[in-house]
Amino acid sequence: MYLSRLLLNPRSRAVQRDLTDPQELHRTVMSAFPRSDRPGQAAREHFGVLHRLELDRRRARLILYVQSLVRPDWSGLPPDYLLPVPVLDNPATKSVAEIYRSLKTGAVLSFRLKANPTRKIDTKTGPDGRRRHGRRVELVREEDQVAWLRRKGEQGGFQVLNVRVGGLSKDRSRARGRAPLTLAGVNFEGHLRITDPERFVQAVSRGIGPGKAYGLGLLSLAPP
Repeated sequence: MYLSRLLLNPRSRAVQRDLTDPQELHRTVMSAFPRSDRPGQAAREHFGVLHRLELDRRRARLILYVQSLVRPDWSGLPPDYLLPVPVLDNPATKSVAEIYRSLKTGAVLSFRLKANPTRKIDTKTGPDGRRRHGRRVELVREEDQVAWLRRKGEQGGFQVLNVRVGGLSKDRSRARGRAPLTLAGVNFEGHLRITDPERFVQAVSRGIGPGKAYGLGLLSLAPP
């Protein structure tokens, strides 16, 4: 597994475009990966690509984090897409596989996550006995959002010890020829305890919740 950190140039027209449209940002991120050779499986899923955009207010930097199962090739980005930073590698990519292999039951880590807490409604079984998938609706109450995260933790081999919720934000895409897309994101920060290392690493590599192609679901970890 690999983790990339890209410092973006806010004056770049390509960056400005990507900031206003999550589908365009998704396209830029995926340009660093080859096409999937598995029929019916998108490249994002095949290569385990997750990303999250953050603003480092203290340093006034726009940061794009990308996690993937294979090493990306960022050489195809527009020439002015990255911020010139003489003292730092930009982009910077490192393997984190060894770190995840060393995780043990009971380990406590701090985490950061932007996710899309939802629930399904109107799921029914039709006259033919087939179950019809319902539609997803956003969870807007903080207690429901936290309960959602705790359930994801139980499924993903970790226990949420404490969490701060940053509120609901919405990103909209109006790509030509496509239906408008609205994505609601909630920022979570706190501490977790690993209960099942194998399931935990699987959850981290898959991402948490829906909207993974559009900057949601990347669980970032650090020492407590």
